Amino acid sequence: MTSDYAVFLGLDVGKEAHHACALAGDGRRLHDRALPQTEDAIRTVLGKLAEHGPVLVIVDQPASIGALPVAVARALEMDVAYLPGLAMRRIADLHPGNAKTDARDAFIIADAARTMPHALRRVDTGDAALADLEVIVGFDDDLAGEVTRVSNRIRGLLTQIHPALERVLGPRIQHPAVRELLTRFGGPQGLSAATRRQLIAATKPRAPRSYQRLVDDLQAALGEQSVTVPGSRAAELVLPELAADLTTLLARRAKAAEQIEAMLDAHPLAKVLTSMPGIGVRTGARILLEVGDGSDFPTSGHLAAYAGLAPVTRRSGTSIRGEHPSRGGNKQLKRAFFLAAFAALHDPTSRAYYDRKRAAGKKHNAALICLARRRIDVLHAMLRHKALYQPHPLTATA
Repeated sequence: MTSDYAVFLGLDVGKEAHHACALAGDGRRLHDRALPQTEDAIRTVLGKLAEHGPVLVIVDQPASIGALPVAVARALEMDVAYLPGLAMRRIADLHPGNAKTDARDAFIIADAARTMPHALRRVDTGDAALADLEVIVGFDDDLAGEVTRVSNRIRGLLTQIHPALERVLGPRIQHPAVRELLTRFGGPQGLSAATRRQLIAATKPRAPRSYQRLVDDLQAALGEQSVTVPGSRAAELVLPELAADLTTLLARRAKAAEQIEAMLDAHPLAKVLTSMPGIGVRTGARILLEVGDGSDFPTSGHLAAYAGLAPVTRRSGTSIRGEHPSRGGNKQLKRAFFLAAFAALHDPTSRAYYDRKRAAGKKHNAALICLARRRIDVLHAMLRHKALYQPHPLTATA
């Protein structure tokens, strides 16, 4: 971003009304009052400010409740920028006072854009193509949280009433055969009352290669406990309902994944991202939403620091020296890079790099973080040149 604007309009967005603070290039306040969350009111204010010259609109939330002013500014062909929350909090410490008001926040946003344009992130027209993808990805994230919650509830109930059964079914709780067993027979009592033929009939269509082992492990676990723990009767009623809910949630996640894939395929950078080993539909969509085309990051080091994968140097005098893992960064982006690195271990080049780090004494997670950081260098170059991933021979990597 540059400072070649006559007006810097900072918006502290809100649900029913925003607070708008407009500063001229020399710091004079041109506007400072509440702005209703309506198109007419936003158009009126932006139109009056445009009389002073080019206007830069800066928001602290480009999506959600900040989507309407961003859309109106774009319709008026005005540039829009985004001030990340972490940068805003740090910049706020440079201003006098400790008050937390909408007016102060709007002034800080506008003043930061006027004096520190490097702290801003672009919100250009290309982001509009990602709006639908962001909604579906957010919905999928919500579904993933519900899947985890229901899975943990089922495992918690099994641990309470029959620990041996949980040790067998718990790690496979999302497998279709296990969900069918719990839905059809319920808890330990229902499973014990079922014949082996019934258990096989429930599991064989859903686990054709492992149903025998699953049934054997299940019956062995049921034989390890003869007493009935209090609460088992209620668990027999609850477990089928929870298993059915889990099946529904997983089906909805599968449908969301299809929608994400369709939207991701329509983006020109989709093939670039997914050509890299380990980046699938969900991780590719998350990286695209958080990074865009990568133009906001001059080097791969900037991208790694934003994701929280670059080591932090700590040095003070002669007593404190060294580098430590970063505790900050974009948590969602960091998780996407980490999962992509884990999934890329089947790739010979990535596996060779991971093995070298393990041989150097690093633990599994530390080696994966090193691999993720190494892959950021490659991904940044791919985005910069719009080029597909080119695998290198293993000898060259070694």
